[in-house]
Amino acid sequence: MPSVPDPSMTDLLDTLRQTVGAAHVLTEGDLTAWEQDWRRRVRGKALAVVRPGSTAEVAAVVRACAATRTAIVPQGGNTGLAVGSTPDASGTQVVLSLTRLQAVRQIDSDNLTMTVEAGCILQNVQAAAREAGLLFPLSLAAEGSCTIGGNLGTNAGGTQVLRYGNARDLCLGLEVVTAQGEVWDGLKGLRKDNTGYDLRHLLIGSEGTLGIITAATLKLFPLPAARLTAWAAVPSMEQAVALLGLAHRYLGAGLTGFEVMGQFALELVGKHMPQLRVPFLGLADAPWCVLLENSDNESEAHARERFEALLEAALEAGCVADAVVAESIAQAQQLWHVRESIPLAQAEEGLNIKHDISVPISRIPAFVAHTDALLQREIPGVRLVNFGHLGDGNLHYNVQAPAEGDPKAFLRDHEAQVNHLVYEAVAAFGGSFSAEHGVGELKADKLALYQSPAALGMMRAVKQALDPLGILNPGRVLRG
Repeated sequence: MPSVPDPSMTDLLDTLRQTVGAAHVLTEGDLTAWEQDWRRRVRGKALAVVRPGSTAEVAAVVRACAATRTAIVPQGGNTGLAVGSTPDASGTQVVLSLTRLQAVRQIDSDNLTMTVEAGCILQNVQAAAREAGLLFPLSLAAEGSCTIGGNLGTNAGGTQVLRYGNARDLCLGLEVVTAQGEVWDGLKGLRKDNTGYDLRHLLIGSEGTLGIITAATLKLFPLPAARLTAWAAVPSMEQAVALLGLAHRYLGAGLTGFEVMGQFALELVGKHMPQLRVPFLGLADAPWCVLLENSDNESEAHARERFEALLEAALEAGCVADAVVAESIAQAQQLWHVRESIPLAQAEEGLNIKHDISVPISRIPAFVAHTDALLQREIPGVRLVNFGHLGDGNLHYNVQAPAEGDPKAFLRDHEAQVNHLVYEAVAAFGGSFSAEHGVGELKADKLALYQSPAALGMMRAVKQALDPLGILNPGRVLRG
């Protein structure tokens, strides 16, 4: 017997069609792009995918949903890795896609800011800044498809946090639609503003649970006069940390990137992407490689002089077994392409258990040694794909099934055990179980385990105050 449509939902859909246009309220056909998460681990069912074209339309959609207490799942490029922007399986939630909000509203070169709408693709934001002769430095592997609203909603990190900070540090103002459908215009672009609670920082990183970001005023920087890239083979994680210390000493603020990669992670790139040339692949006395980037505002000659002095000191100190410096922009891009291909190569190897963790840099060598040994003892043959942003203490400490094992069975049988072992070790070493990917749905249960009761109490109070009906991205970050 066919189900009888809920009259209130039918009325809501009619209202939404009147608000944004029938063509932008999707209820039929293939909605996989909006209903399935980036890693294809979860597939939900939306009541509708709604695609507003302006902030006013976003506010009207929220008011309509609030009137019927319909849950809203804000979504940008849907590239998140913590299942934070896909609907549940109930068929009752509205996916609010912000991808039509793509305008670059203003570039203020004198103030070194740009104001863009939430649906702008990160790569397009970078390009708009570059066309104005300026730099927007946020950079990550998904930059061709992720949106600035999602970057801010999750406080994305990426490869240049070491110099420029996370997304939070690159944002001076927000425009936000509240859970009641009101619009807060906080796009002033001020670097100093002590007029009450900092709502901007409260909303950044809240993953759409406290309000819906519709636009942002972002910091811009002068384009560097020169950018040099090197790839170094290092004998141990301890020496990688020592190399980081030398890089800070020789390059100062010019150090913009410092990525570490284990040899097994690079072996996967060599195996599944043989067209890429991986430097020092399989070098016996170098189980780790480091990718360094130095940006200089003076000249290429000045940058190269400092870079070469760093590498000479590192070789003399035994921090580096060998190193190559890119001789062109194309070579530098090839080196970065190898680093950014690790997640894709790992996916080709089969399903795996991902971790986005941070640990104080000084404790990373001990953490890695301890956790590697622990996992290999508990699950013989397990393979560790360890890489990440060593410069800011963020590792992607991923776990692959044994070589002859079934990846699906490994995930089914060992994911909970592996997560428990890794997160307990992270806590013991003073770290965080989520560095730059957010909490989402995937890690919401971990928040209750690793945050203090006092912190959880404040978070729940904020959520209740700003979203009393609980309609904004329910079940994400906080359970219940």
